[in-house]
Amino acid sequence: MTDEFVWPVRVYYEDTDSAGVVYYANYLKFLERARSEWLRARGLEQDSLREQQGIVFVVRSLQLDFRVPARFNDLLAVHSRIQEQRGASLVFAQRILRGSTLLLDGLVRVACIGADGFRPRALPHVLQQQLPVGGGQS
Repeated sequence: MTDEFVWPVRVYYEDTDSAGVVYYANYLKFLERARSEWLRARGLEQDSLREQQGIVFVVRSLQLDFRVPARFNDLLAVHSRIQEQRGASLVFAQRILRGSTLLLDGLVRVACIGADGFRPRALPHVLQQQLPVGGGQS
């Protein structure tokens, strides 16, 4: 993956289920945190985007492929990159690895919507300027 952002995640006991592996829904939290940190690494905060630009982001769709389970105390790396950019949405290609072992890969479409009416809104210019040039835009 090019132009990717990597965010470390430690698996806590609370993340696991009765079988001792990460409960599937918790992977969504790991992916969400990585996307939030991706924005933060570009100098953008979600609360500031809401207050100053009047926009919020919502997950529109996702496709995940669970390959190998993570377990308590594992140190994971969430890899994120923009695969596609449209007027009011971004598609993130995201993977979760433990060392070199791929645990999960997927695509997450995030829509940009108005904070007041929840209607689609174009990605603000301030965000478009922060997107990687090339690789991933369509």
